[in-house]
Amino acid sequence: MENYRILIADDHPHARLAITEMLEGDSLFSIVGQATNGKEAIEFCEELLPDILLIDINMPILNGLEATKIIKGKFPHIKVIILSVSDHIEDLFTAIQYGAQGYLLKNMDPDDWLQYLRSIIEGSNTVAKDLAGKLLYQFRERDLQNAPSISSLTPREKEILLLVSKGLTNKQIASQLFISENTVKNHMKNLLEKLNLENRVQLASYALKYITK
Repeated sequence: MENYRILIADDHPHARLAITEMLEGDSLFSIVGQATNGKEAIEFCEELLPDILLIDINMPILNGLEATKIIKGKFPHIKVIILSVSDHIEDLFTAIQYGAQGYLLKNMDPDDWLQYLRSIIEGSNTVAKDLAGKLLYQFRERDLQNAPSISSLTPREKEILLLVSKGLTNKQIASQLFISENTVKNHMKNLLEKLNLENRVQLASYALKYITK
C-alpha cells in the first residue's frame, strides 16, 4: 500500500502533536514535517514536496488561506486540507476558491478525519459527500426552514445556485455558462429576492441544503 507524506502547518504545538498522534496510528500516512506559520508551510512544501498539506487557517506571518493560494499556484499536485475551529462558512468557500481539496473542523471525530483524508486520496465521492454533510452541519448559518421552495426557481437559477455552492465567483460562473457577468449578477439578484435571502453566503447555504446531493 502506498504511503502518503503529510506536512502539518499549525502554530499551536498541542494541535500539531494531536494531529501527529492521530495520523501515526494509520499506516497510510507518514509525517514528513511540521510548520508553525504560513511562510514556513510554503518553504517546507518547496523543500519536502508532500502529498498532503494540513494547514491551520489562522497562523502568524501568513494565514492558512493565503498560504494555500500561493502553494496551489506553485504546486497544484499537493492536496491541501484547511484546518479550523471556525464556524464561518465564508472561510470554507474562500478555501475552495484558493484551490483547497478539503476543509476540516478541529473538533470533528478523529475517525471522521481519517475517513475524510482517505476519501480525498482515493477519490471516494460517497464517503467525501457523507463527511461533507457532517462538516457543513456544524456551520451555524441562518435557519433556512422557512425559505421558499426550490420549485420557485428556473432551471438556469438552479444551475447558478449550484455553482455558487461550489464557491465560484460571478466571473467564473459567467465563463462556465457562456453568459455575461452582468447576466449572472441579475440572476443573483433575482435569486436573493425569490428566496428572501440577504447575501451570497446564505445562497450557498441554501444550495448546500436543498440542491447538492
